[in-house]
Amino acid sequence: MSTRYTVEPGSCYIVATPIGNLGDMTARAVSVLQQVDSIVAEDTRHSKKLLQYLQINKPLISMHEHNEAMRIDYLCELLQQGKSLALISDAGTPLISDPGYQFVTALRQQNFPVIPIPGACALITALSAAGLATDRFIFEGFLAAKTEKRRKHLMALQNETRTVIFYESPHRIIDSLQTMQDVFADTRQIVLAHELTKLYESFTCGTAVELLAWLEEDKRRAQGEFIILIGGAKAAAEEEQDFEKILSVLLKELPLKQAVQLTCDITGLRRNKIYEYALQQKVNSTR
Repeated sequence: MSTRYTVEPGSCYIVATPIGNLGDMTARAVSVLQQVDSIVAEDTRHSKKLLQYLQINKPLISMHEHNEAMRIDYLCELLQQGKSLALISDAGTPLISDPGYQFVTALRQQNFPVIPIPGACALITALSAAGLATDRFIFEGFLAAKTEKRRKHLMALQNETRTVIFYESPHRIIDSLQTMQDVFADTRQIVLAHELTKLYESFTCGTAVELLAWLEEDKRRAQGEFIILIGGAKAAAEEEQDFEKILSVLLKELPLKQAVQLTCDITGLRRNKIYEYALQQKVNSTR
């Protein structure tokens, strides 16, 4: 079967590139990059290395978060002239926490063909192997650098029942996990996907406390890029059912206060809520 793919004049191709292992570049993506007139890249120095590996020599146009708005008219003019373009990011699928949104929006508004060439995407790669629920999930990009903004962002997700995915840099992984520890305590399962598709790829699972301890054991573990995946919170009805079942069993064997405390320890729920329910159960049982 031929892997050749003919590009169309006046079209822009959104081309996914490898997130680590260069062998993950698809044949279709290579074919497109070989044929387009110019390649639009976030960091041209970084992209040159990939293109040299692929033995592709094409004009590179820089487009990043600081100049994207200024580049749009020029790039649209090239397309109007019948030139074909490929947009690539430093790694993975363009626009996913990377520049390009304004550009693609402008192309759609002006009816230029925008053609996706799928391939590697770090968040999907991490999710597929993390062992957390994949049927419903949300991607939240990068957490804020400032502690208070980071805390507010996580607080807003306390009752989120879907798997939550963040990108994180090695410089802030410790700070982000510490904030997660403050917000979620030990109630949420977290997976750190580290250096995906590279030589030292790893998936490490635990609570925020456990993951912080794991990173502290060896400072080298905090190097490289991370994807943080947080298991979704249990739905309220499910939490209610869990704690009621646990409490009813414990009340048969233990004094009320001890049963309440153990239920709190097991479920991570607030003591007041469980204590009030236990008192009501005791009243009902004496009627």
